[in-house]
Amino acid sequence: MHRHGGGRIFPRHHTREWMGGARRGTAVDGDPVRRDARALRQALRQQRRDTPASERIAAAEAIAQRLLALPFTPEHGHVAGYWSMDGEISLHAWQLRLPSSLIYCLPVLDGDRLRFAPWRPGGALVSNRYGIPEPDVSPADLLDGTDMALVIAPLVAFDAGCRRLGMGAGWYDRGFAFRRDRAAPPWLVGAAFASQQVEAIAAEPWDVPMDAVCTERDTFLATPDVE
Repeated sequence: MHRHGGGRIFPRHHTREWMGGARRGTAVDGDPVRRDARALRQALRQQRRDTPASERIAAAEAIAQRLLALPFTPEHGHVAGYWSMDGEISLHAWQLRLPSSLIYCLPVLDGDRLRFAPWRPGGALVSNRYGIPEPDVSPADLLDGTDMALVIAPLVAFDAGCRRLGMGAGWYDRGFAFRRDRAAPPWLVGAAFASQQVEAIAAEPWDVPMDAVCTERDTFLATPDVE
């Protein structure tokens, strides 16, 4: 697909042979691979929105514990979450449990750049072009991706290899393009409901892989022996 924000998606019911052919580029515009990807993307977003409130609360608590238990959780510095929208799993419980040595930040769209700004509950907010609240600060006070120690990113779908499919605008892929040829930090972690897992996501050249993906049920590490 000619877009940023993630590769093609392959739902779990597809065979490995069919998926393997698609990964090699046999898909063309209008074929079932692309139609299935679009349909699955829409279905996963709707499923996410339909998650009952009680399950959302329990999932937020569970994922907070998993994020805090990540083997590379920094001891100090700036960490970023996101303002959950469109049914995304909430990070509120995680934010409230962060130690005081970590400074919580939210994403800020600065022109065509993804940047970040510290934020505490009750702090001033303004809606960006997508209607998502972000800290109301001067551009001079914004932080770049290179300033972050850990970044938690929302997603539409993920696979066990920690490949992420986002909303399609490519903000995280562009903002953290330097991580394609540079080791962490910042550590990049996807956050999702377990139901958002798919069998495989075929990576595109511009994709920035996650170092881990956390759900309310599991933690997936791109490098299992990471410390």
